Amino acid sequence: MAIHFQEQADTTTDLLQPEERYNNTLPSPTQDHHSRRFLEILSYVCLFVGTVAASVLSRFYFQHGGSNRWLATLVQSAGFPLFLLPVFLSPSSTTRRCFNLPRHLFLLSLVLGILLGVNNLLISCGTSYLPVSTSSLLLSTQLAFTLMLSAVLVQIPLTFTNLNAVILITLSSLLLAFQKSSGGDKLPGESWTQYYLGFAATLGAAFMFAAYLPVMEIVYRGVDSFRMAMEVQFVMEAAATALSATGMAMTRGDWKENWDLGPTAYWIVLGATVLSWQLCFMGTAGTIYLTSSLHSGICMTALLPINVMAGVVIFGDDLGPEKLVAVVLCVWGFASYLYGESKKNEDDVIKGHAENKGILDSVERKHGTVDGAVENV
Repeated sequence: MAIHFQEQADTTTDLLQPEERYNNTLPSPTQDHHSRRFLEILSYVCLFVGTVAASVLSRFYFQHGGSNRWLATLVQSAGFPLFLLPVFLSPSSTTRRCFNLPRHLFLLSLVLGILLGVNNLLISCGTSYLPVSTSSLLLSTQLAFTLMLSAVLVQIPLTFTNLNAVILITLSSLLLAFQKSSGGDKLPGESWTQYYLGFAATLGAAFMFAAYLPVMEIVYRGVDSFRMAMEVQFVMEAAATALSATGMAMTRGDWKENWDLGPTAYWIVLGATVLSWQLCFMGTAGTIYLTSSLHSGICMTALLPINVMAGVVIFGDDLGPEKLVAVVLCVWGFASYLYGESKKNEDDVIKGHAENKGILDSVERKHGTVDGAVENV
């Protein structure tokens, strides 16, 4: 498949051009309200199913003897050809050929893809050393990072409820860091050094992914359709795959030596993990393009209780008092954010009604003045 470049200047693809609202949040002439709603629902389903399944299957690989973190990194992006489905099936508002990307957008996608590969490696390291419930709690800190970075990169205003959410979610991660006295959260046979290595890797992944969300929001302002957004994601996933494949080739580890469920289960687990990660990334890309980066981060945080309970039920993760309090703090922070957004929407509606009433009063006064002038004549 050849990727072509657009040579002519195109002001609509200026990635740094400020806008009050994204142009891509409005239905195009060829993408009506119903098709847009369908894409939103499909993105939510992919995000929810993919996120939960990917976290469980990634831990399942290490739980049953998998040991190659580069392989665990590779499966996160190796399914990138699946992005060809939305690329060729999605409607486009232009007659641009598929993968006819502007040169600067293509190069930017390659760079972001390499950084995504590094983020995937950090997630693999964290998953190999931490229980699913703990890693899910730590990854939820991406909402706090996303709030701060969105304020800087896409000028989302910070409010008291936003800052309250950041503080509560940060406290939850600190609580997990200082639960050493309980001794109940380490995996069997794992040292505290490995535990804190996984802890640091997971926080690093949360920060990188939080940066990824608003950056992708800026990038998607320069695309002309949902299809083009999927093309950008395809290039990024391909670059991430190249990075992880190179890492695998350099380490040359025996990545099946301790697998205890047989070859059939091994390939089924890898195949299901590839599919689940691609659903996760498709859902993330779709929600960012159709809504916003912050909204995408909120949806992921909303899955926190499901991920924690999945770890407890499937893998028997310890749900000690520290972790339980951390869950409460995360849910409290998430609820604080939702409450703040709800109040903000109510205030915007009231303000809009007041402005409309002021306009109507002004029009009525003008009509009254005109009527009086006519009577005088």
